[in-house]
Amino acid sequence: MKVLSKTVGAFQENAYLVIDETTNDAVFIDPGDEPEVLIELVRTSGATLRAIWLTHAHLDHVGGIAGLLRVWKVPVHMHPADRPVLERAPVSAAMYGMPFEAPGTPDVFIDDGQRLTIGTLSFDVVHTPGHAPGHVVFRNGTTMFGGDLLFAGSIGRTDLPYADPAAMEESLDKISQWDDATVVHPGHGPSTTIGHEKASNPFLTGMAKPVKRVTA
Repeated sequence: MKVLSKTVGAFQENAYLVIDETTNDAVFIDPGDEPEVLIELVRTSGATLRAIWLTHAHLDHVGGIAGLLRVWKVPVHMHPADRPVLERAPVSAAMYGMPFEAPGTPDVFIDDGQRLTIGTLSFDVVHTPGHAPGHVVFRNGTTMFGGDLLFAGSIGRTDLPYADPAAMEESLDKISQWDDATVVHPGHGPSTTIGHEKASNPFLTGMAKPVKRVTA
């Protein structure tokens, strides 16, 4: 597995191009903004883009989709519980005064326990709500693409519309049971490991709790 990434947009979101080195097939996980940068990443890699997978549908994770689809007609995968989040994305962008191109309706709805493949690579879909109702992570052995569930030293916000602090606690507890060596590629900031976060992250060590959500 080859993992290429670009940090894009005003929210400095990490978009990941994951390539199966056996077949040269690739998937883009959370192409959040600056589609021209993401298109160039695919072209430079020499890989064949086969799909787009979303951990969740906040505007900073979906803003590059429309641009990619103009070049490659690939299916977009998302958990159905995030449909209201996706529908709200243009409103959120307007609130921040940001340009935003709506990505349209996903082609494939995914759910907990499903397995997705790209080339010879296989990923488990794990539903991890809290930051967003349809938030998922993609797990291949000891590699996890975690969206905005877990960051180095922090976690995703739970004070946004549709967020749920109690669900976030359950999701964090779920992944904390995984191998400490699991590498976490997050939606923002540097990569980390579950073991490192269990030892130092206040949200996993019990020193801090997700905040209550705001009303929308």
